[in-house]
Amino acid sequence: MEVILAAATTIDGYIARSQHESSFDWTSPEDKRFYIDTIKSVDAIIMGSTSFATFTKHPKNTHWYIYTSKPNEFVNPNPSVISAEGTNLPPAELIEKLRTSGCQRVAVCGGKSIYTQFIQSGVVTQIYLTIEPYIFGGGIKLFDKPLSKKLKLQEIVSLSPETIVLKYSL
Repeated sequence: MEVILAAATTIDGYIARSQHESSFDWTSPEDKRFYIDTIKSVDAIIMGSTSFATFTKHPKNTHWYIYTSKPNEFVNPNPSVISAEGTNLPPAELIEKLRTSGCQRVAVCGGKSIYTQFIQSGVVTQIYLTIEPYIFGGGIKLFDKPLSKKLKLQEIVSLSPETIVLKYSL
């Protein structure tokens, strides 16, 4: 099963200036298209509730698992367009649940604590990291704890003359 961590960062490693800012507020049109194409290509999207709350539009017919401390109280904000449910399962348990239900590709799409938990759990198989030509100098980092992982660069995709995607495998 493929578990893709998908993120856009500034060149200094920030995913947002504040917890309420969506990457769609500052990323390029090319990255927005790449991101949407990526999440449309997977069987499930995993995201934290704070990051999910920054989205106002969702690609039709996508399935979301939203991390929240109160999964039974989670309400799908757009049930006519997407399916979404709350969860607080440990990452390895959620991935196993998805695998046994037939999922073949899953995208982990933020925020920083979700990225960290999934990397720490060892379930991520690929990282798609968009590098945008910005320096924030502060804000929300990609990970919220120190990590040590060796990655293998698989591909560099040029989205525009200024924006690239680094595709790594773990």
